[in-house]
Amino acid sequence: MTTAYDVKILSTGGYVPGDPIDNATLEKYVGPLPDDVLAGIQVKTRHWMIDPDTGEHLINNSRMAEHASRQALERAGVEPDELDLIVVCTATPEYTLPNVATTLQHYLGLESVAAIELRGACAGWVQALDLARRQLADGTARTALVVGSEVGSPILAPLFLGKDPERVRMRDRLTLYTFGDGAGAVVLRAEPSDETADAFAYVNACVGGLRKPGMEIIGGGTDVPQAEQLKRRQLIQMKVDVPGTSTFGPQVFVRAIQEMARKDGRALDEFDAIVLPEGNADYFAEEFASAGMPAADIKALEGRIVENLADVGATGSAAVPLSLDAGWTSGRIRPGDRIVVLGIEASRYIYTGLSLTWHAAYAG
Repeated sequence: MTTAYDVKILSTGGYVPGDPIDNATLEKYVGPLPDDVLAGIQVKTRHWMIDPDTGEHLINNSRMAEHASRQALERAGVEPDELDLIVVCTATPEYTLPNVATTLQHYLGLESVAAIELRGACAGWVQALDLARRQLADGTARTALVVGSEVGSPILAPLFLGKDPERVRMRDRLTLYTFGDGAGAVVLRAEPSDETADAFAYVNACVGGLRKPGMEIIGGGTDVPQAEQLKRRQLIQMKVDVPGTSTFGPQVFVRAIQEMARKDGRALDEFDAIVLPEGNADYFAEEFASAGMPAADIKALEGRIVENLADVGATGSAAVPLSLDAGWTSGRIRPGDRIVVLGIEASRYIYTGLSLTWHAAYAG
């Protein structure tokens, strides 16, 4: 007889480095953005792991992951040595090897644990969450830690360090105002169940395989010889196709949320919360109708999207868990809620979503 396991999220954790950098402060370093553009991206503050005056690193990716992980573990009442599985997603590791998952394992003082790293950004953390959920559901592991951690500021620093702010290019300013650093984590546990386990629904696809990438991080890899890489304007460069992401990104979301609702057998207004970073940003939400979303579904999204873009900026693989953490700790997500966590990634336009029933009661 096969044992059934019921998988639940016990807690969340979040970490952002340093003090918040508001738009007025950032303007002194990188120059202004037009008011309408600034209002459209809706980011009011962000946190960077670098000192914006010098570019010095004040913390690293793996330590940020550790901070978020320890908070999630403490809230769950789980000791690190109870973990059977660590899954980390990031697009900005310190090293190619060892990976962030095994470095986090080291920081948590664990001699032996299953440690997996996924290379990805906004969509990757939800993939990591589902990977862990499946291993818990089949009895491979009992307790798992799933982390998203991202540090874009070291890549962005050369765009403005040592430059007259007025000479920073407008397209670079848009990127600098948009992105922040951070880490988010959840703890999951599986318990044997004689009853029907909670239902999960999962969606995942890359729908930009024949399109120009919406985002690229170039450099430090093996695309060309190192001698050629050293001739580039920047050793590592982040490139964002702003027109492409602004127009095609909402289409990806519409496809993703409609597929998610079908898989879960619910209408959008039957979900209590949809955790979607950037879901309320003007440039994104204003395109839903043109992307093919019916008016009734657009109306159903009102008051259901949970995100914290204004406070932390776009944080890549940390975006979904940080939004989830903000939703839970604020009381926006409560026990019994049916929620969706949804990641939309511009790299090759990947979407991934997971629906679940929330059980954790936050004690404050």
